[in-house]
Amino acid sequence: MLHGLQVALLGLLQPQEPTHMDGSTYSGKSKLKVLLGEEACSSFAGKTMVDFGCGEGTEAVEMARLGARRVYGIDMLEDRLETGRRKAAEAGVADRCSFHQPTDLPPAFGVDSVVSIDAFEHFADPAAILGEMRKLLVPGGAVEISFGPTWYHPLGGHFFSVFPWAHLVFSERALIEWRNRFKDDGATRFGEIAGGLNQMTIARFERIVAASGLVLESLTCVPIRKLRWLHFGWTREFTSAIVRARLRLPPA
Repeated sequence: MLHGLQVALLGLLQPQEPTHMDGSTYSGKSKLKVLLGEEACSSFAGKTMVDFGCGEGTEAVEMARLGARRVYGIDMLEDRLETGRRKAAEAGVADRCSFHQPTDLPPAFGVDSVVSIDAFEHFADPAAILGEMRKLLVPGGAVEISFGPTWYHPLGGHFFSVFPWAHLVFSERALIEWRNRFKDDGATRFGEIAGGLNQMTIARFERIVAASGLVLESLTCVPIRKLRWLHFGWTREFTSAIVRARLRLPPA
């Protein structure tokens, strides 16, 4: 009975497919600079870099325009890679910015920096992905990661956050059944939806990094502006807007 009540209540609260979390937050802004920060972006000049999970290539092209010596955009979907190649040509950086599937890279491939933005909360196996990023680095190279919202953020449920923390109030089963009114992909769990949702918390991220063989050089939990006054110690899980981290592969 409780399950049915939850589904009915979700239908009343959100009878149509939600349109929040559509990327409009970055309209007219550099997503790269918003998520990684100005300091990290200013360090790109002269580096060889990978945009891991580059999507349609907007950020990879921007890395090249910010002075990176060479940028490799990596993604699984060829149509996205084609869009990236077109954007690089239009921006005049195709000689320094190319797009590849992971299997296209040469065996001895190595770069100074791997960048991952807005993706770590979506990977089905984030520990394995971090291992793949490590393999791409030369000794002393860095992984620059920014992601969010994390699971305990008010909108940490992404599509499922019909109101703040709704994804923590309603059961996964009820939320999936409500979602399936708008989607027909057959998903039965959060991790099966398009893009995936792995319920990443800040503490879990720290545990994954600690086991990765990479050194955590810096970790910044950027507070939600309106909740800045509550942002301290253990409350960071509920009051952080995004997480920024720099990981380093120790020198050989």
